[in-house]
Amino acid sequence: MKIYKLLLIVFMVSMFGACKSASLVNGEGAINPKVTAKQLIKESSRQEAKFKTLQAKVKINIIDNLKESGYTVNLRMEKDKTIWINASLGLARAMITPDKVQFYDRINNQYFDGNYALLSDLLGVALNYNKVQSLLLGEPMFDLKASTYEISNNERSYILAPKPQDGLLELFLLFNPSHFKMDSQQLAQPLKKRILQIDYTDYQKVEDEILPQQVKIIAVEDSEELIIELEYKSVSVNEEVRFPFNIPSGFEEINLNDVK
Repeated sequence: MKIYKLLLIVFMVSMFGACKSASLVNGEGAINPKVTAKQLIKESSRQEAKFKTLQAKVKINIIDNLKESGYTVNLRMEKDKTIWINASLGLARAMITPDKVQFYDRINNQYFDGNYALLSDLLGVALNYNKVQSLLLGEPMFDLKASTYEISNNERSYILAPKPQDGLLELFLLFNPSHFKMDSQQLAQPLKKRILQIDYTDYQKVEDEILPQQVKIIAVEDSEELIIELEYKSVSVNEEVRFPFNIPSGFEEINLNDVK
């Protein structure tokens, strides 16, 4: 479970916060049973974020097998290029680019500096920068045009699922009928007894962007459960941002093979 927790906290913990000028987006649209999978994919593509940069502060609550802890992080992003995360007092910092994944932890004097290959092997899911960015933006983390999907619905969401499902990785993508962002992304690896569910319970409009406001992440492996709850404090888009990152000297490199 250690590597799963590590990836969740580094990659998924930094979503987007509300600001004074943000307005809550109505997510109570009606389901149209005549919508096709092709139409849904087209509408989802139209709603992709178009900002150049984003920065936010996020308060995070983590429940790890009933043990609860809270953190505050700063997030900066240059779309399609860099995701930068900084914990309070600079105790931990991460920088994710299309080519590299880097982070360090001043509490334990450790760092990681590598690419997505080992992380993908450990999780059994092919990770890349685009998947991480899409997840953070409330957009599908899988390329919907690269596979065949079938559509269904429940009382509040359109549901896309690959046709056929992969026995090693089952995927369900739930879309909101009001704005066609994600209501939920659900991944299951039955053979490894892993479930990852990301629920986007509310969205906000910041300038012309529709961004997540309330998010809950649930990760289960065997009998262990990790929950990450996000309370969003502030966000701005299209302002100048910097990404300072330098691994301190003397830190010990983290070997992810040792924390599987």
